[in-house]
Amino acid sequence: MESPVDYFELNRQAWNLRTGVHKDSAFYDVDSFKQGKNSLNPLELEALGDVKGKKLLHLQCHFGQDTLSWARLGAKATGVDLSDEAIMLARQLNEELKLDAEFVCCNVYDLPQHLEGQFDLVFTSYGVIGWLPDLDKWAQVIAHFLKPGGTFFLAEFHPAIWMFDNSFTRVEYPYFNTGGPIVEESTGTYADTEAPISYTEVSWNHSLSEVIGALLRQKLQLVDFQELPYSYYNCFANTVQGPDGYWRIKGFEDKLPMMYSMKMVKPL
Repeated sequence: MESPVDYFELNRQAWNLRTGVHKDSAFYDVDSFKQGKNSLNPLELEALGDVKGKKLLHLQCHFGQDTLSWARLGAKATGVDLSDEAIMLARQLNEELKLDAEFVCCNVYDLPQHLEGQFDLVFTSYGVIGWLPDLDKWAQVIAHFLKPGGTFFLAEFHPAIWMFDNSFTRVEYPYFNTGGPIVEESTGTYADTEAPISYTEVSWNHSLSEVIGALLRQKLQLVDFQELPYSYYNCFANTVQGPDGYWRIKGFEDKLPMMYSMKMVKPL
């Protein structure tokens, strides 16, 4: 059995390979982004409102499109990711677009050793917490960097989604984080399923109570919680696009929760 450190190294290598594909994919559409397209979604834009002049920390930022989108909206944004290839690309985009975001390459658990200060906003979104084995450690990092009175916002794919096999034909994985790591040999990537890359990836399922409980134990106060029956992204198998432009699993339309969000505040 490999240790979590080895798991993180496997995932770093996997995300380095993915970054090489993602930067040229239609899914991420970097050209439109460079021309000014905002990569953020209605859920997070509405939740965080006017970010002008606010210090924002973006955990697990991939190659920084959302971090840079917050910077374009006036936030003093810092993005963090495990993948050195992703952070290198994020820094290139930041320089090319003449923005003032900063990027840190490290495991999110190790961030207190790599970054100083506190932030008005801590943000993380869509496909992030499944790469972390221990949500209590994650919540401690969030609380460490959040100013008193500051806001934490998470938008994430719903844990019900991760119970299914990849083609959504049967329940394969436990809802609860009881089965240990899920180790998979994968090819391609959600942004390009035919991409000629193969890698080992390691993930963990986290129930809603595990996520909320970890944050509550850090004395953060829950102020908003939502569950949604669609995905903003076409990154799952067997999806159909609704008239609203969002994606649902065929045969489960509006029956299955696909995303959730929570907004929490650190008391003064």
